[in-house]
Amino acid sequence: MKKILIVEDNPMNMELIMDLLELYGHSITKAEDGIKALERLAEKKFDLILLDMQLPKMDGLEVLDRIKKNPATADIPVIAVTAHAMKGSEEHFIEMGCVDYVSKPIDIHKFRALISKYLDEDSS
Repeated sequence: MKKILIVEDNPMNMELIMDLLELYGHSITKAEDGIKALERLAEKKFDLILLDMQLPKMDGLEVLDRIKKNPATADIPVIAVTAHAMKGSEEHFIEMGCVDYVSKPIDIHKFRALISKYLDEDSS
């Protein structure tokens, strides 16, 4: 069972992502903002982070920067989650340290394949 941290401030999006990941058999920890995300990361080790880029208190890029600068968390794959995927956004998130990104609304078939890719699982 893989441990995934979901950082998402929208309750409906959080619920959808949690339901999908639990259906796939993963252990989920949630954080509603960037500050809580960093607190959760200090408490335990995760296999993957799904990070909303539009967060209150501290935006996703600031959270990502702190994750990548911390030796204890720098190697955890981070997937950007965004509703505002404009041309060039994917490249920007990857340049900043994300391994990939997913656009909202989430396509559940692509989402499962994406998650499996970074957790070394069979997505069939």
